[in-house]
Amino acid sequence: MPMPSHILPTTVVGSYPQPEWLVNRAMLSKVVPRTRLHDMWRLPPEHLEEAQDDATIVAIRDMERAGIDIVTDGEIRRESYSNRFATALDGIDGDNPAMIVARTGNTQTPVPRVVGPVRRKGPVELHDMQFLRKNTERAAKITLPGPFTMSQQAKNEFYKDEEELAMALAEAVNAEALDLQKAGADVIQLDEPWVRNNPELAKRYAVKAINRALQGITVPTVVHLCFGYAAVVPGSNKPAGYSFLAELDDTIADQISIEAAQPKLDLGVLKDLSSKKIMLGVLDLADPEIESVDIVADRIRNGLKYVSPDRLVPAPDCGMKYMPRATAFGKLKAMCDAAAKVRRELGSAL
Repeated sequence: MPMPSHILPTTVVGSYPQPEWLVNRAMLSKVVPRTRLHDMWRLPPEHLEEAQDDATIVAIRDMERAGIDIVTDGEIRRESYSNRFATALDGIDGDNPAMIVARTGNTQTPVPRVVGPVRRKGPVELHDMQFLRKNTERAAKITLPGPFTMSQQAKNEFYKDEEELAMALAEAVNAEALDLQKAGADVIQLDEPWVRNNPELAKRYAVKAINRALQGITVPTVVHLCFGYAAVVPGSNKPAGYSFLAELDDTIADQISIEAAQPKLDLGVLKDLSSKKIMLGVLDLADPEIESVDIVADRIRNGLKYVSPDRLVPAPDCGMKYMPRATAFGKLKAMCDAAAKVRRELGSAL
């Protein structure tokens, strides 16, 4: 499908709210699972795929109704953005987890153990992409967990160091991405929020791992990093700036996606990413209110002070998984209307 040709094309980071009839949202609340959370699903296995299909269509249609130009499948089939892919790999033991300190630094969380060579056994998200491609005529994006982030969300008990683990994960991600590209993905995104959590390690090998994961991908590619889901990481715990950002200009990704609305990020940092398009977070997902079109338009205009219109892609700060669906839809509609408003302003100024 053709990518949108107009400036300021809108998209989502990835996830959309899963309905209460499909998942136990109370169980999911405040948790980003690293191992499998099978009890989260409300339906028995024999009915689960059909139910996930139905909920995915609802998510796609909501994005289309809101006016999103580049849609996803809402990540409806996932318990988290990363665990479904990570635990599907050979060499990963998700049934006997280890405990590590969570990204917030104040809780212990169960994570998979790396017990052997990490290899991709077969497709994990291929059906997701095929289903999305069949059910929208818009440009379609699919997301994968990044190799650096997955290496930080597991206990390494096999490789000599975390870099070796990250590179093995990058090969698995790359094999998956190549299949997703063949299945019709218009955009492929890697979610790498942990590069800012451990910037010293990231400076050693994150760019190398990201580039290996994206090797041979010819469709537009994105690297997303954020400060964490607003429902899980409160604003008081979020820094005012990224500790690992300029380095991503050295990746082969076409776009960098950042959270900017909730932390009120100083967008001067975007000057360090001069070779990239910027997927700019303009929706504050910690705010339970639906922003007005004017507020979101001002955030887009602020981005345009640092990035030319042909390089800016308005988006939410992060995934919308933990939000009420009505709020998520309202925010997306406000963003799409705001992008259209600024687009008209730019057109009249030419």
